[in-house]
Order: sequence, then structure tokens, then C-alpha cells
Amino acid sequence: MSKVDRRSMLKASLAGGVAATLASPLRAADRPLQGKSILVTGASSGFGYLGALHYARLGATVIASMRNLPRPEARALLAAAKDEKLALHVIEIDVTSDAQVAKGVAAAERIAAGPLDVLINNAGIGYAGPIEVQDMEATQLIFDTNVYGPHRMARAVLPGMRQAKRGLIVNISSQLGRVIAPSTGHYSPTKFALEAMSEAMAYELVPHNVEVSIVQPGGYPTNVWKNRNILARALKDRLSAEAAAAYPALVARMGTEDASGRSADPMDVPRAIADIIALPAGSRPLRRAVHPGTKPQEAINRVSAETQLNWLGNSAFGPWVKAVHDG
Repeated sequence: MSKVDRRSMLKASLAGGVAATLASPLRAADRPLQGKSILVTGASSGFGYLGALHYARLGATVIASMRNLPRPEARALLAAAKDEKLALHVIEIDVTSDAQVAKGVAAAERIAAGPLDVLINNAGIGYAGPIEVQDMEATQLIFDTNVYGPHRMARAVLPGMRQAKRGLIVNISSQLGRVIAPSTGHYSPTKFALEAMSEAMAYELVPHNVEVSIVQPGGYPTNVWKNRNILARALKDRLSAEAAAAYPALVARMGTEDASGRSADPMDVPRAIADIIALPAGSRPLRRAVHPGTKPQEAINRVSAETQLNWLGNSAFGPWVKAVHDG
């Protein structure tokens, strides 16, 4: 394995960025994502919907994907794009479908006229309730969406990114991808899996100059709660009397939780992602916690990075691990 000098990469990128700024200061300041092609999954609501508009307003060509087209959310995005003269397109991708992922990524690459610069794996779902009551229908759906979906998407975009020797994959995890709260079903298990998959990919893609960043939001007032309640109520209706009786307090709450009391601005997440995208190649963080208040996952992030460096820093994989964690 050849050693990767991440700092040299950063210096070169910074030099190019300075030159671009001097040549066109207004565009660099006002449209920092100019020239970037960005594919966003789960863009019908929440961070995906807000992000699609935000990145396009910052100059990117955005391909917003969602399930079950046509739908009002797609029409609203396209109307905003027309009114504001944004390079924003809408395509259909259900991340649980191999065929739709392949077809959708091919369409996105046609729109981008080449390999994508950025993939944002935003699509995800949540459940509620104890682990024991999560039947296989619920278990398979959440893993298929939250883990296999990002894997499908990454496998579809990576051949082009590797060929281009550039690219960024942003995976939306959660605070609960590092810390665990009871009665969230398989949400934490899927986000823990997404975190591990993302970190492994970050190391393996260093020789290809493709980066992976994990964003860890806390709780925000988005439609995730409404959608989670729909899924949780359906699961609750399928429970046996014995399973429900084993966890009376936790089962009673299933399908009743909402975002009341959560006042954080959901735009925090698209803004943080845009900041990461705008960073010079070679300097993007592996993980970023994004939410107000205490961030317990940050302590785990630090210990994890130190452990990886101590364990593998002097091994054959050392250059890759150091490139990701040392910057």
C-alpha cells in the first residue's frame, strides 16, 4: 500500500481554492458548491428536501430522489427550482430496490454529464418499541432501508467516482448511531451498522481519493416522527398479547411519540453537510455531530479514532487510517 500524504493533497486543494476565489470572488463566496453534482436520497421531506434546495441555492446541480413518483413533494421542489432558476432535478429511487437504484444512479450520472461529485445517503426510517417485539417484517424493512440502502447507493456511484479519482459520500447516521436509548427498536442497530460500514469504506477509498463523511444529527422536528409512528402503530397491531404484556409501558408508547418540545432548526443538518462538501478534498471529517446541546457521541468518536490509530496506525493499513483520522 502506498502512503497517502493527505496534507499535501490539502495544500494543493487550498492553492486551487485561493486561485478560484481571486478569479471570481463573488461566485466563490455566494455559491461555494458551484460545479458540484449532488445526488440526495429521501428528498421528499426533512433533511433531504431542505438540503436539496439548499445545495442548489449554493450553486450545485442537485438530483433529488424519492420513492413513489409522481407526488406533491416532487412538484413542489420542481416549482421552487423553476421560480429560482435552480439546477435541481427530481428522479425516482427506492433505496430498497436494486433495479431502481441502478436505474436512478444512471439517470443522475446522465444529468451530471459524468460521475457524481457527492452522494448524500439521507433516506432512512425509524421504529419504536423493545427489540423483542420487532418482528421480521419490521426488522427486514429497517435494515433494508437504513443499511442495505446506503450500501446499494454507494456501490452504484463508486465505479464512476473511482474512475474520476474524486468524490464524497455523506451518510446520515444519528446520535443514536453511537449511544443507545431503550425502546427505539432496531434504529440504533442499523445506525451502528451504517457507522461501521462508512468507516471501513473511508479507509478503503483513500487510494481512490474518495472520501466518506458521517453526519450524526440529534432529534429534530421533521416528518421522521410522523413516519415512525405510522410504522410503529402497524407493528403494534401485529403484536401478540404475550409480547405486548411483557413490556406494557414501552408498548403503550409505540406510535404516540411526536416532535413536540423539539425546537432545533432542521436546516442545521443541510448547512453542516454543505460546509463539509465545500471543504477542500483531503480535509473533510470522518464524523460530525450536528445538533444543539450536549453531544455524548463526540466522546465516543474521539476514543474510537484514538483506538483505531493506536491499533492500526503502524500496520500495513496505517497510511489509510492516518489519512482518515489525522487529516
